Amino acid sequence: MKLKGLVWFFAIALIVISVWELSYTWAVRSFEGKQEAAAQKYVKITAPQLTPKSAEWEAAVEKRKLQLLDSLRDKPAYPVFGTSYQKCKENELNLGLDLQGGMSVTMDVSLEKLIESLSNNPKDQQLQKAIKSATAQKVNSDADFVTLFANAYRSQNPNARLSDLFAGRSGIKAQDDNDKVISQIRKIADDAINLTYTTLQKRIDKFGVAQPTINLDKNRGIINVELAGVKDAQRVRNFLQSSANLQFFEAYKLDDQDQQLVNGIKKADDALFAARFSDTTGGKKVDSANMNPFIRIINPSQGYKDKQGNVTYGAEIGTVLLKDTSKFYEFMREPAVSNNLPADCKLLLGKEQKSEKGDVRFFSLYAVKKVSGSEKAAMEGDAVENAVADFNESKPVVTMQMTPKGSQTWARLTTKNVGKPIAIVLDDVVYSAPNVNGPITGGNSEISGNFTVEETQDLSQILKSGKLDAPAKIVAEQGVGPTLGAEAVKGGKMSFIISFAIIFVLMLVYFNSGGWVANIALILNLLFTIGILTALGFTLTAAGIAGLVLTIGMAVDTNVIIFERIKEELVKGKNHEQAVNEGYKRSLAPVIDAHVTTLLTAVILAYFGLGPVLGFATTQIIGILLSLFCGILVSRLITELWMNKNRHFNYFTGISKRVFKHAAFKFIEYRKVAYGISIVVLLVGVAAFFNGFHQGVEFKGGRSYTIAFNREVKNSEVFDDLKAAFEGDVPVIKTIGDNKHLNITTAYLKSVDNADSTVKSKLYLGLKKVLGNTTYEEFSKNNLQSYSTVQPSISDDLKKGAVKATIFAILAIFVYIFLRFRDWRYSVGTIVALLHDVFVTLAVFSFLKDVVNFPLEIDQHFIAAVLTVIGFSMNDTVIVFDRVREYSRQMPGVEKGIVINKAINDTLSRTIMTSLTVFLTLLVLFIFGGEVTRGFAFAMLIGVVTGTYSSIFVAAPILVDFAKSKPLGKADLLGGGDSKPAKAVVTKS
Repeated sequence: MKLKGLVWFFAIALIVISVWELSYTWAVRSFEGKQEAAAQKYVKITAPQLTPKSAEWEAAVEKRKLQLLDSLRDKPAYPVFGTSYQKCKENELNLGLDLQGGMSVTMDVSLEKLIESLSNNPKDQQLQKAIKSATAQKVNSDADFVTLFANAYRSQNPNARLSDLFAGRSGIKAQDDNDKVISQIRKIADDAINLTYTTLQKRIDKFGVAQPTINLDKNRGIINVELAGVKDAQRVRNFLQSSANLQFFEAYKLDDQDQQLVNGIKKADDALFAARFSDTTGGKKVDSANMNPFIRIINPSQGYKDKQGNVTYGAEIGTVLLKDTSKFYEFMREPAVSNNLPADCKLLLGKEQKSEKGDVRFFSLYAVKKVSGSEKAAMEGDAVENAVADFNESKPVVTMQMTPKGSQTWARLTTKNVGKPIAIVLDDVVYSAPNVNGPITGGNSEISGNFTVEETQDLSQILKSGKLDAPAKIVAEQGVGPTLGAEAVKGGKMSFIISFAIIFVLMLVYFNSGGWVANIALILNLLFTIGILTALGFTLTAAGIAGLVLTIGMAVDTNVIIFERIKEELVKGKNHEQAVNEGYKRSLAPVIDAHVTTLLTAVILAYFGLGPVLGFATTQIIGILLSLFCGILVSRLITELWMNKNRHFNYFTGISKRVFKHAAFKFIEYRKVAYGISIVVLLVGVAAFFNGFHQGVEFKGGRSYTIAFNREVKNSEVFDDLKAAFEGDVPVIKTIGDNKHLNITTAYLKSVDNADSTVKSKLYLGLKKVLGNTTYEEFSKNNLQSYSTVQPSISDDLKKGAVKATIFAILAIFVYIFLRFRDWRYSVGTIVALLHDVFVTLAVFSFLKDVVNFPLEIDQHFIAAVLTVIGFSMNDTVIVFDRVREYSRQMPGVEKGIVINKAINDTLSRTIMTSLTVFLTLLVLFIFGGEVTRGFAFAMLIGVVTGTYSSIFVAAPILVDFAKSKPLGKADLLGGGDSKPAKAVVTKS
């Protein structure tokens, strides 16, 4: 073996790096364990009334532990090198939100708003028409939004000049042609996207999450954020979305000075009742229960009396209960309401609040004043220079410094509104509405109120960002509770350990002492994979653990292929050294082919995937590359070291000698039967599209929740109540595992922004009967184990990406096989076999979707499984193809059927063994891996079985029936196999 020194160097270096990187994780776990023990002692002394292990006890311990860790952040945590806890924490193995709880969001950067703000007339009909068209095309196009807008505007207005709309704004001149205007808008858009991304990045870094992740896809205008470990999802939601747009509005109050607003509310209420809730048939009104519909929803403020008995009003003009928010937004879209309120009035909700007892959740309602003829405020956020959370007489406040230009605007605004409120609005949510005590001319202001320290910190950070030209809104969200995360970790560990043990034993049982080589390579492969993931800062998710489990099965495939070839050479009478040399040499081509095809699909999956699927693809890519290094180079190194001592590994056991010995099955003779089966599969696959699928919430949009109960709950117990709570929307309810868990998916308010709290409260209402005396807070904390929210815009984008990923994977494999074998028949056989596998998987997911007791959904995990099946199916196919080509050159003139039969039979043992190792690991993952990966494991199990079948009965027979007069053997680009024909002649048996 050449380059032994280099292999030794890399092997030792990878071992040292991997152990070093993983030692940080060990140091963190050890340090945190000590602090938890200290926290338990502290709580035991200071709160003896708390019952150990109770919810209150756990909360107190967790709070004290966090205090200790925060105070000891810079103290040494690594016992040997004295590295600080903070440094160790930054270098530990990242656990994804599905393993430790937390949330991830996908945010869409709104270039529609940017283009509107750049124009001279945001309400121009042609402008709005082009924006609407571009928004519709965005779902099915890879082009950026500015290009789509430009094309739509040119198509709709062939002779119009864009400069008429944008002249005088951001460097655009009246004489600029359309191309120059678009170029300038694109530059502004890129800057705005970068500003939005940078602002979010800075805020997340200061959010207190140890290992936040934020990624930007500039072309799609998408920002992905993962915050593992966070517990207050609503705060995070507000914190992220509030970055969209900061504005300062003058505000109405419900007093005599604003009688116009009072009258407008009354007129709106009367008009709404007349339009929606009255019936004048017979000359009389009915349905009086719905009298004052608008007033009942907004609960107008009654003011409060001072010591002199005078009634005064604050900035809040009313309150909207959480359960009424959907009705509020519905009423606000009614002309009966909007046409009767003052023209400059805009009603906005504040932050979510709770009553003193905590049993009522509501939002304060504000009426702000827009600048005449626009949606703009009296002062925009770019007027703020800096903001700091501070204290004034031990009271949390925010001090704010304006820019020179902003100081002038602020002085005019505060002078005009002495004694009145000014609303600080973030993304159409009123964050604060302080009263102006007097004119502020120096540019320095103090915002005080009933703030917590946390609220002042958030407000100061938000104020510092100023105005963002490209607002970002959450279009997809996923949350996982710590309980489900702990279960995912437990299931992942168990499936990992059991899979490893099974494969470890199987290698020894089947390959005797040679199995130790495969097992050493497997151990190193796993060590290197986890070490490199840690070193590169990747996050390990439940799907990533599934990738590791799959790596266990696929890592030994390399050695199975090599060892089976060595056994063949030994059977032919060659000595051990010759057999090893020939085995590694002749196995190189099929091993590389198998890994490249799997790698292609993994790379495509990584490119199109989001969140957990991206973690799976990353783990798989690293595992595949390391499998080549460990399976070929390290294994060869170990084998040669052993041979240099005049000792040899034994590759035979009693079992492996008997299995498939002298196999002579007539596969090709039954190809017509196989074709018939494949035609049936094709028809069933097509029928699956008509039968339909359960689409995951990622692909259809909406919200999905996993709920845990303390007893078994049937779907029928909650269906009617949930349907009523969701105002007629029919929920999809699935039982999970032990019948104590339900997965509930709804399209209710799926297109409404910021409706998560509303939908969750409706969910709680629909489950109230089976939850019993459980409060909303207890439900959110204990019963709601995970949730996922996807807006229709991003779900369409994900579906489009999934289709593209599948098509690209099939095309990439077609091209690779064509280049590798330089014969289109090999590519055709490959693609037919792959389509066969995909159709079988689709048929199973369609026709068994309502039969099995676990979710069979078409989602990102399913696409990951299909792409992995496509790659893995090629492992067996290329092994057969490579042997067909080799035998075709060795046996010129022999019938193709005989050649192909021999090739299939001679590779049957490795085909079955490679499939068996992966099948067993997937079976373990399916049984023990938990609900997160169960659908993925099931799809892969189907794929492995059908992939093995299609390699033997579909791909290979096609070589016989296509271009029968042409030879099958051509030069091997990788140099595998024999280049000379054999002298022996093989005849029919």
